[in-house]
Amino acid sequence: MITIPSDYVPKLDHFELQRAIDYVKKTFQAEISQALNLQRVSAPLFVLRASGLNDNLSGKERPVSFDIPDVGAEAEVVHSLAKWKRMALGRYGFEPGQGLYTDMNAIRRDETLDNLHSIYVDQWDWERIITPAERTEKTLRDTVQAIVSTICNVNHLVQARFPSLDTQIRREVTFFTAQELEDRWPDKTPEEREAAAAEQYKTIFIQGIGGALRSGKPHGDRAPDYDDWTLNGDIILWNDVLGCAFELSSMGIRVDEAALTRQLKAAHAEERASLPFHRALLQGEYPQTIGGGIGQSRLCMLLLGTAHIGEIQASVWDEETQKACEKAGIKLL
Repeated sequence: MITIPSDYVPKLDHFELQRAIDYVKKTFQAEISQALNLQRVSAPLFVLRASGLNDNLSGKERPVSFDIPDVGAEAEVVHSLAKWKRMALGRYGFEPGQGLYTDMNAIRRDETLDNLHSIYVDQWDWERIITPAERTEKTLRDTVQAIVSTICNVNHLVQARFPSLDTQIRREVTFFTAQELEDRWPDKTPEEREAAAAEQYKTIFIQGIGGALRSGKPHGDRAPDYDDWTLNGDIILWNDVLGCAFELSSMGIRVDEAALTRQLKAAHAEERASLPFHRALLQGEYPQTIGGGIGQSRLCMLLLGTAHIGEIQASVWDEETQKACEKAGIKLL
């Protein structure tokens, strides 16, 4: 469902918007790589199905797949690079404290289309090696704050370059666990809890997504084989243009052997333990890491004050969305 703000007027004309998108992406890449000590690497658009490297997301989404005759195997367009990055860090010889980032492009065919969601996903996927002793809440929260501070720094630089922009972002992050939100608003859905917290505190991080809460239900679905469900979460900001909670990043400290075993059992997915990636992880062949994805089009939407992700990226939209945007003067790429 599409939302058209009643008083929405684009802050940049079409050509200025394209220049601003380019500036945001180049500037953020430079700033985040310095803040988190990341090196850019090239990333795959697809992986072999049998490798176990694709991100299963909530487990319900269908990957786009195709056969490769010369290889004799089936490939899948990535949903994200959550597992691939960890393998790459070990293969490329990165050390603790060092990390990588990629331009990740994905197709999520089952995505529900609205102002924030497209079947085309572009994000900065990043991953950094940590020591076993750094698998802590402090490491997670310090990293979250570093990412948000980088976003705020880039916002100031963008507004200096394009003075008509006026997005305000609260630099200080308010941290919640998913259980704290459920205890505070037991009668609300997880999405309603996120909106209530984001509207009040503006910049929040919700920790602990995937495992069952005291209600017996999780705050949200997460695949069991990349994030540790106790040390992960979402960075969410309040979007003044749309008047809604606005998720910019899903991230977390990744599973170690114990967490992977525990979560595969909880998800009734023990059979994944035999896949190449999972088997190597259980044998201790991959480093301990923290990582996540930061939406490129989402970040541009926020900083450039647009109402629809289709103003930032070229994708495919249903007829109702096209007509509503045309009537409102919103130009979809």
